Amino acid sequence: MNWLTNVVRPKIRSILKRETPENLWIKCPDTGQLVFYKDVESNQFVIPGSNYHMRMGANARMKSIFDNETWYDVALPDVTADPLKFRDERRYVDRIKDARAKTGLNDSVKVGFGKLENAGVVVAVQDFDFMGGSLGMAAGEAIVRGLELAVEKKCPFIVFAASGGARMQEGILSLMQLPRTTVAVQMLREAGQPYIVVLTNPTTGGVTASYAMLGDIQIAEPGALIGFAGARVIEQTIREKLPDGFQRAEYLKDHGMVDMVVHRHELRPTLARLCRLLTKAPAVDAVKPSITPVAAEPVPAAETAAPAPQA
Repeated sequence: MNWLTNVVRPKIRSILKRETPENLWIKCPDTGQLVFYKDVESNQFVIPGSNYHMRMGANARMKSIFDNETWYDVALPDVTADPLKFRDERRYVDRIKDARAKTGLNDSVKVGFGKLENAGVVVAVQDFDFMGGSLGMAAGEAIVRGLELAVEKKCPFIVFAASGGARMQEGILSLMQLPRTTVAVQMLREAGQPYIVVLTNPTTGGVTASYAMLGDIQIAEPGALIGFAGARVIEQTIREKLPDGFQRAEYLKDHGMVDMVVHRHELRPTLARLCRLLTKAPAVDAVKPSITPVAAEPVPAAETAAPAPQA
């Protein structure tokens, strides 16, 4: 009977077994509702029923912003992969390799140059899936390079912030990115170009202590967690109960820390309108998606014109 149990049954099971993707369904963190992944993806990663804003990857974010989903990836300076030879439970270089394999990005910040309603813009997106969007040397260099390119191109700079803070594996070298990015923002401001920050869920730690809170316009997505220290740490420090919704986008807007809270579906036209206002450009009809890509200006040291993930 061994041939029946060891050969025939496994073969039958392999024929009848159907492969199911792990992300076929998504559970809404707000309501617990199960939603089909494709429906969420086509809705810009917003849960249709509850309007809960899920995290959005760097490539998906850029597709939602640039005309015809086309842009130039900006080549970023190389940095030392593991300057401190850091190791905790695992080696830092191994964590970096895993994050690159998971996201297809070289580090937590991706920078692109393209058209937003026919106007040139530089966009930097922080991907939380890459080690919690932590700010290290590579991420700092990416932000600085994006700001420098905006100065060179004389165009607005838009950053989508999503981070848990500074990258502890790089120690003081990570903290040095706070003043470096702040100086670069001031350089853009002296050039007279707009700097717009979109705060997504979550934006915390050293990022909120630097470039994420220095925008000419501060926009937040609905329900985004925004703050420096965590609510539990603050409660233990001041020994008081914090109000409901503390550190959420709507609470911060009511208290003047954020200029506006914008739904993701309205984000693209809102950014285009703000860029026109801040650059005193004439109003134009919104550009509708088309199969034919809109040609953008060549970017110095750009790698590719397609939104292909970086290795």
